[in-house]
Amino acid sequence: MNHSVGGVDLKQKSLLKVGVMDFITSTAILPLLCGCVGIFSLFKLLQRLRMKAYLRNAVVVITGATSGLGRECAKVFYAAGARLVLCGRNREALDELTRELAASQAAKVQTHSPYTVTFDLTDPGTIVAATAEILQCFGHVDVLINNAGVSYRGAIVDTTMDVDKRVMETNYFGPIALTKALLPSMIQRRQGHVVAISSIQGKISLPFRSAYAASKHATQAFFDCLRAEVEQCGIEVTVISPSYIHTSLSLNAVTADGSRYGVMDEKTAQGRSPVEVARDVLAAVGKRKKDVILADLLPSLAVYLRTLAPGLFFSLMASRARKERKSKTC
Repeated sequence: MNHSVGGVDLKQKSLLKVGVMDFITSTAILPLLCGCVGIFSLFKLLQRLRMKAYLRNAVVVITGATSGLGRECAKVFYAAGARLVLCGRNREALDELTRELAASQAAKVQTHSPYTVTFDLTDPGTIVAATAEILQCFGHVDVLINNAGVSYRGAIVDTTMDVDKRVMETNYFGPIALTKALLPSMIQRRQGHVVAISSIQGKISLPFRSAYAASKHATQAFFDCLRAEVEQCGIEVTVISPSYIHTSLSLNAVTADGSRYGVMDEKTAQGRSPVEVARDVLAAVGKRKKDVILADLLPSLAVYLRTLAPGLFFSLMASRARKERKSKTC
């Protein structure tokens, strides 16, 4: 009889515990979850508002603006309300882009017409004059986006030093020369943002891309140093490293003898849309991120593999080189 009573008591206590837990779950956990969701949503809203305020009316200089990622960056930054200075070697292409922007939906709320500055980054003699012209447009520069670049395909043993120098001039020396020329005005204002469009190949090196990978590794190193040196001056530095983008980069790549590659690589053809990448660039700049990798899972893992298991990474790259060399000889 006593056992029966004891069993009933235990059952009642168990039911009571379940009831208490149900009560806590319904009256405490659910509101807590709703509160967390609300706080997160508010944070995201404030982040978007802050980003819009940061970019609206900001003077944004974009190099390599006539095609590919640079062209799409021009569109998204224009839509965000930035005052643009578009740079490139082809004046006709720059004029065509400004007409396209003027005819876009963004032009209905955008009050600033873009300026264009035509110059060649590989010609050091034009940098000083181009810098003066850029500063004359709006009186200062808030954001410099170093986007212009050239790709390369070829074996090291076949590549002339002229080709190595040409790639470095376009991808490294040109951008840092323009950055150095505009930097004093940013330091004087204690305000500015320098953006380098690098590549995943600035973090890992692929076979038959030596000149390109070397230029992007140099870019990563330079702007990492710059970030540390100008932080006390209130200047932001962002390095963005995309993987393959579906642009004409591989078509216009230089080969070992300096000729045009003229082939759309399979990986490039399957790459991300430049429109999507441009939006990611806009977000990275607006959020003032320092270092951003825009790549799928495998390339991103390769970056860590290079550091954590270098022997395995080198073996994989050697295997890739053998396969690529075999496909070219077949």
